[in-house]
This record gives sequence, C-alpha cells and structure tokens, in this order.
Amino acid sequence: MEQEFDLFGAPASADAVRKAQANTPLAVRMRPATLDEVLGQDHLLGPGAPLRRLVEGAAPASILLYGPPGTGKTTLATLVSSAIGRRFVALSALSAGVKEVRAVIDEARKRLTHSGESTVLFIDEVHRFSRTQQDALLGAVEDRIVLLVAATTENPFFSVVSPLLSRSLVLQLQPLTDTDVEKLVRRAVADERGLNATVTLDDDAEAHIVRLAGGDARRALTALEAAADSALAANDGSIDLATVEATVDKAAVRYDRQGDQHYDVTSAFIKSIRGSDVDAALHYLARMVEAGEDPRFIARRLVVHASEDVGMADPTALQVCVAASQAVQLIGMPEARLALAQATIHLATAPKSNAVMVAFDSALADVRSGATGQIPTHLRDGHYAGAKKLGNATGYRYPHDVPEGVLTQQYPPDDLRGRDYYEPTQRGAERHLADRVPKLRRVIRGE
Repeated sequence: MEQEFDLFGAPASADAVRKAQANTPLAVRMRPATLDEVLGQDHLLGPGAPLRRLVEGAAPASILLYGPPGTGKTTLATLVSSAIGRRFVALSALSAGVKEVRAVIDEARKRLTHSGESTVLFIDEVHRFSRTQQDALLGAVEDRIVLLVAATTENPFFSVVSPLLSRSLVLQLQPLTDTDVEKLVRRAVADERGLNATVTLDDDAEAHIVRLAGGDARRALTALEAAADSALAANDGSIDLATVEATVDKAAVRYDRQGDQHYDVTSAFIKSIRGSDVDAALHYLARMVEAGEDPRFIARRLVVHASEDVGMADPTALQVCVAASQAVQLIGMPEARLALAQATIHLATAPKSNAVMVAFDSALADVRSGATGQIPTHLRDGHYAGAKKLGNATGYRYPHDVPEGVLTQQYPPDDLRGRDYYEPTQRGAERHLADRVPKLRRVIRGE
C-alpha cells in the first residue's frame, strides 16, 4: 500500500490519515476505484463496449465524454488514465487558459521525449473553452503528445470545434437509473470508505434521496452525507425522512408512481383541468414533476384530454399538447416542464366541450351493437375492373361540382339514416359549429 505523507514530507500517522479522509467529501471517497464499481453506463462498459476496450488495453484514443452532471465523467477519465498506466493531469475550463494548456503540453512532450512517460490530459467543462483554446490542443492530440479525455454537459457537436471532434471518440453518458442510485447510496452507507455502517437509513428516506438525485450520483451522495452528519450529531445515527427533509431543505413529495398517490394526483390534475381551475392544475402538475413522474406519461394525458375535455371548442388545444409531447421527447427534463405547464394552462383556460368524446362513443356503441348495415353502392370503390357491373360508385355526386360544396346525398347505411352523433355545444369555437352542423344536415338529407 502506498505510504501517505504530511505536508512536510514526513510519514502521516494513521489518525491523521483517517482525519484527512473524514474531511474529504463523501462523493470523492466513494469514487469508484475500478470499472467494476462503476454503476450505470452499461452501453459503454459492457463486454466489447468502446470504453471498456480502451481501459483494457485497446489502442488509446482521445475521447469526449458527453452527459449530464453526476454520471461519472471525471471518474471514468481517472480510470482510463490508471488502467493504461499514464500520468494524469486535470484542468478545468472554468479556470485554465491557453497558457495553462500549453504548459501541460510542453511538460508532456518533455516527459515523452526523455522517459517515454505518456500523459492523459483531462479537461472538465471543455465546452467552456474558446475556439482558440480548443485549437491549442489540436497538435498535441494529433501527435499523441497527450491523450485527451474531455468532459462536457453540452452537446459536443455544437460546442466543440470540428477538428477536435474528428480526432476524438464521442461517448454519451446517460443519467443513472433509480436502481443505480439506490445501489450507490446503500454502498456508501456500508462501505468503509463511506459511512462505514455508522448510520442506518430508513426506506422512505432512501427513496427520497433517490428522487432528489435525479440520476446524479454526486447529488445523491451529498444529500446522504448531510443527512448522516445531522443524524450523528443527534447521537442516534438513524436517518429518517424528516432528517433528509431538514438537511436538504426540500420536502418529500408523497407520491408513489406505482401506488394510489400516482392515481390520485393524476385524477386531481385532470379534474382540475376539466373544471378550468388553472391554479390547481398547475399545483398537481408541479407535484408530479417534483416527484419524478415520467414526463411522457403527463404529456400523453394532456393530449388525451385536449380532445376529451376541450375538443372542437378550441381545436388548437390538441396542437399545443402534441407540441408539448414532442418537446418532452426532443429536449427532456427539466426544460420540458415549461412546455407541459404551457399545455396545462392552455387546457385549463380553454372553453370546454366533451362533444367529440360523446359523438365517437355513440358511434362506437352502434357499431358494437351490430348497427352497421350495407355501405350505399354509390359510395363504394369503383376503381377496380368489374366494379361498375356491380353498381359500385354509380350515381355518386361530387360535392365540388356545386357552388356551395355541399349537396343532397345519402352517406350512412340505410339503418343509420337520420342518426345524429355529434352535438356541438355553444362554447368557444364550437358555437359556430352549433349553427353550421344542423344546416349541413338539412342540405345533405334533403330536409
């Protein structure tokens, strides 16, 4: 085991080492030491996957790690460096400039020339580098003076210069799943590098930490550490939900995505929209979003109720909700919450009509009861050979041949003549249809 030294070069005592470790943030102490400890990112770390091949000795290549915070970018960069036995230098784009980058490259060139020692240069937040700063890396990356491992939370195809992109392998990291974060939290509680079983964690407290994390490992461990400090200060070492709520200053949303709270909140959300209470609807939307409800589920409910509760009273409502659903797919959370809020406000404040739902349900009930009948011969397909011999399409009148665009003609089967399904209301845009639909029926039916 490598000997630890104090600031003056003397061997550090065991107590001093333990004290230094205790002052190190939990997220740093629990940083994986091997690839097998890394949670998530199976698409990059599975057998034969690009990052595992690189770490296990495949031809080294500069890489760009692209993903949200707390997904392991710095950890993976460190593991790449240690696995291939190279010197590791880290720079942050927040503080380093061209001068610092060139100094690292010059030192890397000297070491490579004199001792054959290679250097891994890790640059965090590389998207914050200017074009000039990124260009300063090109020669060293091209000549493999350094093996560049860069991390970014921004899409590198928009934030990194093309020459650097072409010299690097772009690997996208995904947010950790709830299961991954749960494993991480439990490991941190038990592991001697972490809390070493000095605290206990209640199930509902653990679930709240997982929800708070939102797929971010660092956020989960920071919340756990704060709660543990509070619990140990109280001398019992037990972390319950109240402890987590108090230490992270964020109350738990009582919401089980698989239980009754899921259905109750969803029901209240829809009924508030139907009742035109925009404030209540936004409240329930916020509860769902804060609790980590799948935004695609929320978007689907909005699309459904655009037709069910608003319908033709405001035909634009469906367009708004479909656009919100697309926004969820395109940009994801948390930004997509605003599109969901906009669609919620639109639906809640729109004039209401369930005439679309009632009309279709009535038509469907007739079909299911067997009230179908034969399609009138003049409406049948007349394009195939022999159709006219059967009388198909004979006598059909083309509505565009008359100035009004509407003419008298039978469209439903004989058994359903005169059956009315759609009854427009007098609300919103539908009030114009309330006048128009009866006029159309009278002309079509020849009344």
